[in-house]
Amino acid sequence: MQRTVSTDDAPAAVGAYSQATTNGDLVFTAGQLPMTPDGELLDDRSVAEQTDRCLENVAAILESEGLSLSDVLKVSVFLDDVDDFEEMNDVYSDYFGEEPPARSALEVGKVPKGAALEIEAIAAAK
Repeated sequence: MQRTVSTDDAPAAVGAYSQATTNGDLVFTAGQLPMTPDGELLDDRSVAEQTDRCLENVAAILESEGLSLSDVLKVSVFLDDVDDFEEMNDVYSDYFGEEPPARSALEVGKVPKGAALEIEAIAAAK
């Protein structure tokens, strides 16, 4: 049975979606924009800072379920400009150890709210 996941340690959903859902085996986060938990959009910051904020949001959602980034199986990164890949990847690699999850990273037509990127994850529940 599906259950929604919500935490005050990540920004509230800005549309008709949940921060995450779980079926008890997997946790699927919604795409996380570079927003602070109180809703401040960091679209004017560097790609590195935006990547950091997105991953902090993913981590906070997982932590609300007793999970961590080490439980992540798959990450999708949606970039406004694929030329920002290296800057994103430098920060991203700091969050995942020597055995990082599978990942897709691609340029999309436009990221919501003018952000440089959006990141979503799928994690194994314990």
